[in-house]
Amino acid sequence: MNAMRLRRLPVLGCLTAGGLVLLTAGPAFAHVSVQPGQAEKGGYSTINFKVPNERDDSSTVKLEVTLPADHPLASVMPQPVPGWDVKVTKSKLPKPMEMHGEKISEAVTKVTWTGGKIEPGMFQQFPLSVGQLPDDADQLAFKALQTYDDKEVVRWIEEPKEGAAEPENPAPVLKLVAPAEGSDGDGAAAASGQDKDSEKAGAENSASKDASDDEDGSDTTARVLGIAGIVIGAAGVVFGVVASRRRSA
Repeated sequence: MNAMRLRRLPVLGCLTAGGLVLLTAGPAFAHVSVQPGQAEKGGYSTINFKVPNERDDSSTVKLEVTLPADHPLASVMPQPVPGWDVKVTKSKLPKPMEMHGEKISEAVTKVTWTGGKIEPGMFQQFPLSVGQLPDDADQLAFKALQTYDDKEVVRWIEEPKEGAAEPENPAPVLKLVAPAEGSDGDGAAAASGQDKDSEKAGAENSASKDASDDEDGSDTTARVLGIAGIVIGAAGVVFGVVASRRRSA
């Protein structure tokens, strides 16, 4: 009997340890993210920073997003969010960048939203229009700080690495993909082809209309000549009748 009890002790110890691991492993909380998760290289996109409130006893009252310094974005415009104030911070670039033929010496480096509140169990989206996205990068990481009304700050600043496990506080990441076929050069070629087809169709319609106008003009001329002939013929009959009566008289 004692031997059986001794054999069970290691098993019970393993089960107890496993139970402790399960009990102490907290739930995987949602984090600040970028939606949609990808955009085309070299283009412009509207992205949303989705901010869930992870606390049961406090509310989120501030979001601060730092834009990537290694790939500065010349155009950053926030969309108004009801109940929130937004502040856009610009900084001088160490090296001027060129955009649409113009040199730009400063760019937006930080966007901060304050004044609102995300209650427990809620989330809020903060939209930004950004561009021109780089064409020499595969992703952009936006480091975010989430502040609660109890002064706690959660730093979502760890950049995920490919092939590695997700960090505890991952930074929002925007994947950059190659432009879809037809969205750039191919699209312009297609539009040019459509313009040529439209011009050809317009020329054919114009020629058809001219031919129709010519036919209508010929018909009108024939009608006018016919009516004139009838009038002249009637006048001749009347003249003949009058002349015949004069001879009789």
